[in-house]
Amino acid sequence: MSTLESMRTVHPPIPATLARATGAHDVPSLHNALQDAAITIPRLLRQRAGLDGDRLALREKEHGIWKRYSWSHYYATARLVALGLMSLGIKPGDRVAIAGEDTPEWFYADLGIQMIGAIAVGVYPTNPWVELQYIVRHSGARVVVTGDQEQTDKVLDALADDGLPALEAIVCIDMKGLRHYRQKQLMSFETLCELGNSYALAQPDANATLDRLTDQASPDDVCILVYTSGTTGPPKGAMLTHRNLVYAAFAYAGAVKIADKPFESVCYLPLCHVAERCYSEVMQLVLGGTVNFAESIDTVAVNIREIAPTFFVGVPRIYEKLQQHFLFKLGESGWLRQRFAKVCFALGRKLSDRRQSTGGTRTLGDRVAYGLLYILMFRNIQRHLGLSRSRHRLCAGASISPETLRFFDIIGRPVSQGYGLTESGGVAFVQHGAHHRLGGCGLPLPRTEWKRDTDGEILLRNPGVFKGYFLDEKASTASLEPGGWLRSGDIVDIMDNGEITVVDRKKAIIITAGGKNIAPSEIENALKDSEFIKEAIVVGEARKYLGAIIQVDYDTVGRWARDKALAYTNYKSLAQLPEVHELVDGIVAATNKRFARVENVRRFAILEKELDHDDGELTATQKVRRAMIEKKFAHELEIIYGAAG
Repeated sequence: MSTLESMRTVHPPIPATLARATGAHDVPSLHNALQDAAITIPRLLRQRAGLDGDRLALREKEHGIWKRYSWSHYYATARLVALGLMSLGIKPGDRVAIAGEDTPEWFYADLGIQMIGAIAVGVYPTNPWVELQYIVRHSGARVVVTGDQEQTDKVLDALADDGLPALEAIVCIDMKGLRHYRQKQLMSFETLCELGNSYALAQPDANATLDRLTDQASPDDVCILVYTSGTTGPPKGAMLTHRNLVYAAFAYAGAVKIADKPFESVCYLPLCHVAERCYSEVMQLVLGGTVNFAESIDTVAVNIREIAPTFFVGVPRIYEKLQQHFLFKLGESGWLRQRFAKVCFALGRKLSDRRQSTGGTRTLGDRVAYGLLYILMFRNIQRHLGLSRSRHRLCAGASISPETLRFFDIIGRPVSQGYGLTESGGVAFVQHGAHHRLGGCGLPLPRTEWKRDTDGEILLRNPGVFKGYFLDEKASTASLEPGGWLRSGDIVDIMDNGEITVVDRKKAIIITAGGKNIAPSEIENALKDSEFIKEAIVVGEARKYLGAIIQVDYDTVGRWARDKALAYTNYKSLAQLPEVHELVDGIVAATNKRFARVENVRRFAILEKELDHDDGELTATQKVRRAMIEKKFAHELEIIYGAAG
C-alpha cells in the first residue's frame, strides 16, 4: 500500500511537538491573530489540526460514496507534499503551479507549497495550453501539479521547443491514461508523497527544517499568484499575501455573522480564482468546519441538494441555473400546481417589494404572511435547491440579473452581492442586515477605507490590498497609489441607504458619436433578465446608436422552439430561425422601454455560434473579451451598422 493510500485509511498521528504546542488554551490567541490577520495560512492549518485533529475537514465523492478526511490527515498530507517538494529542491520564493479541477489534493498541494515559503500559482483547468504556457512561463514555475491526463497533456504541449525553460517536474494527481507516458519529468502525486516520506526518513532534520520554514514566514509574505482574467490584454499575476487572504475571510465572516456558526461549503468554482480560494479554503481554516468537493461543475445543483451547505458562494450563472432548473420543473408540473405557485410568488413579490422599500424591516402581518408561504411552498423550494440550511449566500465574479436576485429574495433565501477585486484579496464590500438593496453591493468590511475619484472610480485601502503584479512594475504603479490606495478601475455610485452600486468598468464605458457616456453592463443585464438570452454584448463606441450582439440560450430557446414545432438541428440552425429573431426582437423592444432613448438598442445581431473560451472570446471566468469585439464579431457589427461601420 502506498504512503498516500495508507494515510487515507488510517488517520496519521499529529507530530508530538504540535500536540504539545496546540491546545484549547490557544483558542483566544488564535482569535487575536485572526483579528489582526497576523498569522500565515500554513500555521492556521497546523493550529486547526491541533485543535480539531480527528474532526471532519474534507469530503469528496468517489464512486457514489462521500469519502471523509480529518484535519490531521489534511495537515499530514500537506506536510508530505512540502517534504516531497523540498526533496526536488523547491525553496522559499520559488513558484509551483497547480492546474486541475477542485479536489482535496488541490488543497494539499496549495498548503504544502506555502509551508515551504514557496508561492502557489493557480491555473484554470479550462485554459488552453497556450494560456497555461503563458502563466507557467511568466511565473517561472519549477513544478506543475496537474489534475489529470488532460492537464498533463497541456503542460507537455507547452513544454515543446523549450516553451517552459524553468519547469523541472510535473506531478499528476489522477494518472489514469498515463501508464505509457515516458517523460522523465512526470510523476504521480502519490510518488511525490512517497518522496516526501523517504526524504524525512533519510534527512533526520527534514521535519525540523520544514517547521522552521513554516514558522519564519511572515503574514506579509506573498503566498499565491492569481492571474487576472485578461479581458483587455494578457493576464497579470496579482501577488497576494497571507495577511490579504486571512483578513478578507475573517472580516467577511464577522460582517455577515457566520463567524460563530457551523461552517460547511461546497467547493466547485476554480480554486485558482480568488473567490473559491478565499471563501472555501481560507474561510474553512479561519472558522473550522467542512469543505465538500463537488463531483463536477455539471453536478453542482445535485451536490448542493445532497450537502445542504451553511455557506454558499456562486457566480451569476450558477444562481441563474438553480432558478431556471426550478422553473423548468415547475413548467412540467400540472396546471393546478403551476397556478398555486404563481399565486404564492405573486404574494411573495409583494412582501419582497415592501422589504426593499422599508430597508428590510417587516411588520407582524408580513412575517405571518411569509410564514404561511414558507409552510405552503417556499420551504420545499429551499430544500429542492439545497439552500434550506444556508445562513449566507454570496454572488461573486460579475453582476447578476435583478430578477434572479428577486427570485431568491421571494423564497426567503436572499443572495448578498458584494464588491471586490482579485487585487483586494476578495470582497471589500458586502450586503448584510438591513443593507440588502437590489443592485447594491453593501457596506465596506471593517478596516476598509474607500473614496471616489472625480470620475467616480472607487479607490480602496485595507489589509487585503495586494502587493502588486508579478514582474510588472508599470502595471503595479498604475494600480497602487502612494499611501496604499488601490485603483479599482470601476465606476460606482452611492445609493440613498449608503450602499455602493457598480456602474461599470471604467474601460467598458461607451462614448457614442454624440458624446454620450453609456454604461453597457446595465443594459446587458436587463437583456439577460430574459431566460432566452444567455449573453448580450452592447456596442456603440463612436457610433450614432447602440447595437447588441446576442447569444440565445440553447436549452431554453430550444425548448421554446420544440413547443412550437420548429425544426432545428444545432445551435446555428436554431439561431437562424426567423421565429427566434422575432422572439429576440420582442425582448429587445421590451428592454428598451426601461431606458432613455439614447440608451436604446436600435439593432441587434444573433450569434451563430456560442461564445467559447477556447476561441478567445471568453476569459476563463466566462467574461467577454471586449478587446476582441472588433476582430471576432466583424460580421455581427456589419449587420448592425452596415459595411461602412
